[in-house]
Amino acid sequence: MTEDNSSSTDDRGIVTIKSRLSFTQTVERLNSTFQSHGIKVFDAIDQQAEARSVGLDMPPMVLILFGNPKAGTPLMLARPLSGLDLPLKVLVSEANAGEVLVSFNSTLYILKRHGLQEEFGSNIEPAARLIEAAMSD
Repeated sequence: MTEDNSSSTDDRGIVTIKSRLSFTQTVERLNSTFQSHGIKVFDAIDQQAEARSVGLDMPPMVLILFGNPKAGTPLMLARPLSGLDLPLKVLVSEANAGEVLVSFNSTLYILKRHGLQEEFGSNIEPAARLIEAAMSD
């Protein structure tokens, strides 16, 4: 990743990538990337709009729930509680004006959290690589 598009994983298993795009462009890029790769977007929750609906103000934030039932179902069959983390999620936020961040749980975090065998990583790791690729273009 370039300096303008750095990626980091914190000690809680959260991967964060700084987007070079605007907030709206970042959300659009992720949605179009998922669509073009046959990944279903189950929902997108506009956290800012929800806050406004109850009279609160917050910076732009959208949570996108996405996945592929063919990839995620085997994890849930092996460990039903993995459904807490599936479908996968990516959070696009702009806490500081002009600084758009894309965050998601790392594959290793999800596997460890649910006691899943490493081979299940091949079911969900492609999503992480896809998000990283979408943000590096």
